[in-house]
Amino acid sequence: MDRLDAMAAFVAVADLRGFAPAARKLGLSPSAVTRLVAALEERVGARLLQRTTRSVALTDIGVRYLERTKRILSDIEEAEASVSAERSKPSGRLVVSAPVGFGRLHIAPLLSDYLKRYPDITGELRLSDLMINLVEDGVDCAVRIGRLADSSLVAKQLGAMRRIVVASPDYLNARGSPTTPADIAAHDTLHFGTSASAVTWRFVVDGRDIRVSCTPRLATNSADAAILHAERGGGLTRVLAYQAADAIRDGRLQIVLADYEEPPLPIAIVYPTPRLLSAKVRAFVDLAAETCDWRFGAR
Repeated sequence: MDRLDAMAAFVAVADLRGFAPAARKLGLSPSAVTRLVAALEERVGARLLQRTTRSVALTDIGVRYLERTKRILSDIEEAEASVSAERSKPSGRLVVSAPVGFGRLHIAPLLSDYLKRYPDITGELRLSDLMINLVEDGVDCAVRIGRLADSSLVAKQLGAMRRIVVASPDYLNARGSPTTPADIAAHDTLHFGTSASAVTWRFVVDGRDIRVSCTPRLATNSADAAILHAERGGGLTRVLAYQAADAIRDGRLQIVLADYEEPPLPIAIVYPTPRLLSAKVRAFVDLAAETCDWRFGAR
């Protein structure tokens, strides 16, 4: 027995004072309605309706149970209507996760535009370079740079990102510009990443992946720190294109070894499932696709 179906059958019989009219309202046979009400009475352990050949009436317990049942069914209907409205019109709370630097520069303005467009939404932006679990952490969608290891996520690719090697013009004039990845051994390097030892940089030579070992003069988990030291002549550093975009545009840094770069990394918005996707997530993804140019460092 589906308890909610049985409760709905009981309410219909009580309101319409008969099994036949209740059956017509519910689109069921009278015998099916009779079985549902009987199963409900069996479950609650009390008779809810007095039946005669000519009429149906509520028992005292039935009167009290009817009031509570109507309240329960009304709450369920209201909850379903609320969910349906959220799926058709962006509303509620949207939680977005993004890498720290990319989120600050590009996702924060996007979320600001989104909140202006959809006044019924409240937003939360969580910036972290750690790979989080969207479901466990209560995140609606996340911006990811790189190839996805989690196949359970749905990804909407919205751009691509080069990983580039840069240095200051003064440094290159003094030490020479590397022409192949092997030349890196003769240069000072600045490593941005999570490890300060056994550092390797990946390149593509004649269609083959190669890895070049580096002993960095500076290792840091801050892209800003690595870029600042490179701007001051500290050596070569390898970062994502968006992180050095301003310094390259202003001439403080130059790209080297561009012909040996590994394939660009995809930039995507990911979310747990396309099934019953909420309107708020769909609207955020659509706005990003409509307004954002995430082809950083495209060649």
